[in-house]
Amino acid sequence: MRIYIVRHAEPDYERDSLTPKGFEEAAALAKFLKDEGIEKIYCSPLGRAQRTAEPTAKALNLPIVTEAWLREFDAHVEHAGNKCAWDWFPGEWTEINDFYSLDSWMSGKGFAASPDIKVFFEERCKGLDAILAENGYEREGRHYKVTNENHHRIAFFCHFGVECVLLSHLLGIPPMPLWHGTVALPSGVTILNSEERVKGIASFRMEQFGALPHLYKEKAEPSFAARFCECFSDSTRH
Repeated sequence: MRIYIVRHAEPDYERDSLTPKGFEEAAALAKFLKDEGIEKIYCSPLGRAQRTAEPTAKALNLPIVTEAWLREFDAHVEHAGNKCAWDWFPGEWTEINDFYSLDSWMSGKGFAASPDIKVFFEERCKGLDAILAENGYEREGRHYKVTNENHHRIAFFCHFGVECVLLSHLLGIPPMPLWHGTVALPSGVTILNSEERVKGIASFRMEQFGALPHLYKEKAEPSFAARFCECFSDSTRH
């Protein structure tokens, strides 16, 4: 089984849509994904994800299955100025050891008093596992029981915060290092494959993260929208 996780193209957050560049990214993405053998498209209900998925759905003649659990969630925490869970400064979280543990990251400063974080995380894990079970892979502890081995290709069009939760669940990595230590640029494609090295037991391994082959093929410059300034003296986004 092959899973594609696609971050929406360059967003126009004010209109919950895409910028002109974002629509170009979505069109280029469709050209790339049409030959990948994708059989099902699941998408966040938010406009920026829907607008990204539409050209691919049209190219593949597939319906878009909208899943509420794929939407981005404004998961704020009291610590660090009531910031979103995936937008803290390094000094605000890197010294908290719980954030590096899969078993105790929710107990880290700020999260323990923020029940929305637990709900947000678990809803997305359950949503993902339900779809994987439909496709023959049932969660069993921290791996998957294979009930119907297959070469299905499915795609999730969503958001960076959600993508990191899905990767946390599939790879067994706490989300904080993923939220703050990775960056999936707009329209970036992450691919994971199932591996069944022991009959009936599967796990997922990430083949690529946030890849942009569709933009490179079109000689298009990747968006800076997801990044911050390389040096503090830079005039780019702080």
